[in-house]
Amino acid sequence: MILVINTSSNGIDLLLDDKIAHFDAVKQAIALPVAVDTFMKQNNVQMSDLTAVGVVVGPGSFTGIRMGIAYAKGLSIGLNIPVVGVNLFELYLYETPDAFVAIDSGRGDFFVASKIHEPCTMTIDEVETEQMKCPSTVGHKPYNLIYAKDIVENKIKNNKIEPVIPMYLRRSYAEK
Repeated sequence: MILVINTSSNGIDLLLDDKIAHFDAVKQAIALPVAVDTFMKQNNVQMSDLTAVGVVVGPGSFTGIRMGIAYAKGLSIGLNIPVVGVNLFELYLYETPDAFVAIDSGRGDFFVASKIHEPCTMTIDEVETEQMKCPSTVGHKPYNLIYAKDIVENKIKNNKIEPVIPMYLRRSYAEK
């Protein structure tokens, strides 16, 4: 059984096989352990039932991403199971592989990626030009976290597990 944790935006999203839950959380670091415990109990799952932990590594909230990764790594070490990173672009492109992904960063630009675009940030003018190179554009609609399970399983099956590190596409406020 695979648990996927997403703290890259507001609140906490959890996936356990085909079950998804959203928990509102002002302070994710305090709410995450409680949300995971609650979600596991609601689904009659013990920590020992987990075979892997997936975690959304970004792009998104700088602090949320770091906190989610730290928690997922802690579970992984404690349970001696793999931890697998999944980025939001993988979630969008899983359903629409030829799409141009443009996610509003909330700072006047967009996080973008596609088969032909490495993950980066772009201005609206750049997005308007570059999206024309792909048959469709996504990112303006919600992604489906349910695909994270397949992505994690495929990475494990194909031995494509890489170190889980945050996907930051720009410097933090502190670095500026």
